[in-house]
Amino acid sequence: MTLFRFPVLVWRDLEGLYNASVVEWAPDSIGVDTKPSGALKQIKRWLEWRVELYASVMEPDFLEPRLQQVDVTVRPRYREEDRVFPSEEQIELRVVCVLGRQASGMLCCSLPMFGLVFYYYQESSLKRLVVERVRSQLAECTPAEVASYLPPAEFHLDQVSVRGPGKAASAMPEQRNKSLQQVAEPLGRTDVKKRFTPAWQREEELRDLVQRLSQERVNVLLLGEHGVGKTTLLAAAVRTLERKADAKEHRQENRPRLRHWLTSGPRLIAGMKYLGQWEQRCEEIIAELSSFDGVLCVESLLDLVRHGGREASDSIAAFFLPFLASGELRMTAEATPSELDACRRLLPGFADLFQTLRLHSMPPDRVRQALQQMSESESRNLKIEVQEGAIETVSRLFQRFIPYQALPGKAAPFLTNLMSQAKQEEQKQVDPAAVLDEFVRQTGLPELFLRDDLLLKTDELLAEFEAEVIGQTAACRAASQLTAAFKAGLNDPQRPVGVLLFCGPTGVGKTEMAKTLSRYLFGHGAQGDRLIRLDMSEYSGWDAADRLITKPDRTPSEFLHKVRAQPFVVVLLDEIEKAHPDVFDLLIGLLDEGRLTDRFGRTTSFCSAIIIMTSNLGVSRTGAIGFDSSGSDAFEKEVRTFFRPEFFNRIDEVVPFEPLRREDCRLIVEKQLRDLSQREGLAAKRLQLRWTEQVVDLLTETGFDPRYGARPLQRELEVRVTAPLSRFLVGQRDSAATELELRVVDQQVQVRWC
Repeated sequence: MTLFRFPVLVWRDLEGLYNASVVEWAPDSIGVDTKPSGALKQIKRWLEWRVELYASVMEPDFLEPRLQQVDVTVRPRYREEDRVFPSEEQIELRVVCVLGRQASGMLCCSLPMFGLVFYYYQESSLKRLVVERVRSQLAECTPAEVASYLPPAEFHLDQVSVRGPGKAASAMPEQRNKSLQQVAEPLGRTDVKKRFTPAWQREEELRDLVQRLSQERVNVLLLGEHGVGKTTLLAAAVRTLERKADAKEHRQENRPRLRHWLTSGPRLIAGMKYLGQWEQRCEEIIAELSSFDGVLCVESLLDLVRHGGREASDSIAAFFLPFLASGELRMTAEATPSELDACRRLLPGFADLFQTLRLHSMPPDRVRQALQQMSESESRNLKIEVQEGAIETVSRLFQRFIPYQALPGKAAPFLTNLMSQAKQEEQKQVDPAAVLDEFVRQTGLPELFLRDDLLLKTDELLAEFEAEVIGQTAACRAASQLTAAFKAGLNDPQRPVGVLLFCGPTGVGKTEMAKTLSRYLFGHGAQGDRLIRLDMSEYSGWDAADRLITKPDRTPSEFLHKVRAQPFVVVLLDEIEKAHPDVFDLLIGLLDEGRLTDRFGRTTSFCSAIIIMTSNLGVSRTGAIGFDSSGSDAFEKEVRTFFRPEFFNRIDEVVPFEPLRREDCRLIVEKQLRDLSQREGLAAKRLQLRWTEQVVDLLTETGFDPRYGARPLQRELEVRVTAPLSRFLVGQRDSAATELELRVVDQQVQVRWC
């Protein structure tokens, strides 16, 4: 099925009526209406009739049309009975011309207002030919008749598209829609409908959407934050429309049945490698949809702007724009407010073709009612009871710990997955304890933070941090205060959980403090490692800000992918002072509003993350090379000098790290040895590891450097302890002994059975 596009001139005459004429058939085609759209509809009906009759010879042959005006003076004549008198005055006309060429290369000119079309060979002769033909056309006209050809008040070029031979089918046999089936799926199909729940607590919005889709027949944009239920509402509207279409009284109205096909920008161009391939596919999709009055449903309006070409002007959205404007394509799309702003900035005019239906996040009481309705529906299918209090727990947890997501959002699939899991495990109910366990598994938060009846003992918490990060009491105190504020719910929900700047010399525990916070706050779920570390020295170039959030193919960076997949993380920005100034500008939004937004309007939330930056600023002023130097004031002074006020003021606390003392290093050695004794190779064989004081003394002496703190200790531990221990274990047969001892012989660590 071929799609023909005919250029049309539209103008408003002196009487205020809009005229439309196909430029290459100016003498034959004319449409008149009080609105431009009405005149174009008349032309479309005329063209469909002509194409159906003469399809073999009706392919348009007026390429690259453009407008030009030529000044022509004419001398009208008066008539009196059989006598003709020329006027003494000439009338100057500004003639609207449409210039183009045929496929053969022949130049052509159309004067739709005069009903003239002619061909010419050279541009230099165009003005002369226009003057000759207009004067010839008006040679016998009176002044009143010439006045009807005065320049129109407004005019523009438009386009009307019609399909090739054959009438639009009232039914839609699926085998006829090959291109559509490759990239989309009908929302009304049974297996597709099962993926979406009813639009609980959205009755008013559902009625509005059904009204727009069935009666007003417009392009609709569902606007709302992620998780507000845009796709669910659309699926519910399609179910309602199809029930009406199946009803007897609706069939008697002889209205075409709407069919809604769900797709996305990437799916529309998937597999298209060569120039013009995806455009041809989109043309076929438009023709197939128009054959049964179909509607294209797009999951993201922004994806249409982002895909198709390197610039928005070459995108899928730009290709669809004239079809949407002329009504040849109907579309329903979804977007968030930030994505809509990006669409308007990147491709002005595209979003204006849609009527916006705004979906707001539900208030807490409606969220609970929606979850209750959903659970009752699922309970009938799965035969699983949801205990009283479970729904309240789900609602409370999502509002408390994920407040930046619109509800019901992920709370609904969270509850349905719990019910499905209970069914698989042959349980009969879902209780609040099961909700807590699953929330811990997904977020990594300890149960202590999810239950208000469990108390956090700050003294024990501080002692636990000090046991992990040795010799840094101030840092441990700052971490425990942040943790206590998070437990009490006193942190700002519109910002990251905490923003800390760790300052101090290398090898004193800054990274270890970040790891400890990560393990304590977010390390209780299925994914143990919740630390994302970025070496900011890799973001010092001119393109650093773009690389931080975007890949070369314009998709979100790996950093953002990790945060989106698991927002409960500790983000460690190592050596922040080495980043490019543009990176600081980008981070201001992250530290202040808890989110990063790229040029395409894609937003990543950091409101469940802890942001920790490390820096060596101020080290030279504190005399850090040595032992037991104190310089917290010097650190903060240096930080204030280096960072701009708007960046510094968004840091919750500057945390100083002191140089380690030798006794601190000894404690670190003992901790490292204890950690080694818990490794899998020893635990699997149920072997206990002991060591002498001489081993601790040796490692303290060789593993601590005044310039690098305890950083060389890990290497010394691997070389002096782990390596000989490994050789000993792999070279020994099974033994009844269960204890190993490390001791020093000739300044080397040796291993033996106890």
